[in-house]
Amino acid sequence: MQAGRRYTLFQTLRWGSKYIFIFLLFDTLVTSLFYFLDWTWLSILWQPISLIGIAVAFYLGFKNNSSYERLWEARKIWGGIVNDSRSFTVVVRDFLNNDTAKEPKDESTLNSIRRRIVNRHIAWLHALTYQLRNVKDWEHNQKADAEFRKIMGTHITPEKFEELKKYLSEEDFKYLMQKGNKASHLLSMQSKELIALRQAGLLEHFRHLQIQEHIRTFYALQGKSERIKNFPFPRQYATVNFFFAVIFIILLPFGMLDVFTGEETNCLIWLSIPFSVIGSWVFWTMEMIGDYSENPFEGLYNDVPINNIARGIEIDILQMLEETDLPEPVVPISEFKIVM
Repeated sequence: MQAGRRYTLFQTLRWGSKYIFIFLLFDTLVTSLFYFLDWTWLSILWQPISLIGIAVAFYLGFKNNSSYERLWEARKIWGGIVNDSRSFTVVVRDFLNNDTAKEPKDESTLNSIRRRIVNRHIAWLHALTYQLRNVKDWEHNQKADAEFRKIMGTHITPEKFEELKKYLSEEDFKYLMQKGNKASHLLSMQSKELIALRQAGLLEHFRHLQIQEHIRTFYALQGKSERIKNFPFPRQYATVNFFFAVIFIILLPFGMLDVFTGEETNCLIWLSIPFSVIGSWVFWTMEMIGDYSENPFEGLYNDVPINNIARGIEIDILQMLEETDLPEPVVPISEFKIVM
């Protein structure tokens, strides 16, 4: 996510610089053939091309709206994770006590149990971010994208899960590494411990039900995140939108020849080049925005910043337990002020 006020014009142009260069070459070629070789047949009436442009614009609007809905839903899901993580930590801290204990524990032991449960929740947050950052076939994974992920720390390998060791006991970590969906099994481990605490009387029955409701909510929020991650924006819409935009961009310079052709203003024909390039860039940028917004967990610059959110939750809930050894917050990186 870009954390500044906005991308600068230079940054925006740089994002699509390769395509701008292609548009410039193609549009210059068409105009040169028309002007120097007198290929007047290259000129196409503007009206049918403008009709295609209107249709493409409507379709681009539909795709961008749909992509934005996926992006915003992902952000709302993680907003829910923030809120429930705070509530979960508070109830674990306050509900876990000796009120109904069969064998009362000293406060140091109770604090140790509370920290273990909260640390396991932090491990769940990070495990979920790792799983959501695994690249799918439909997500962007060109060489530049892969390099960007390595620079920003969103490149996920199986070894990445080794970082969970600091939040888990050795026994829990070994058990977890045998599982496929590790985030899901961390919640399962939480549920098992909560039952054991209730049976020991350290967690009163109705309070246990309240905490268990948070576990159910975390499962639901994880499932919603996985739905967005594992089900792409329908490929038929993305494919047709791409081809329609390409067709319009190819036809655009031929229509511009018609607009700027005149018996007494022949030199104005060269204005067709910048106007064709600008028109192509506008439509292609809209296509790219929709394309990069439809996958909010792919580990690139327009993602929902789940690393930042997870670290923010970690700091917040550790402070609720009066911890002082806190990790550093995730800060914007590079000139683009990207937060991941």
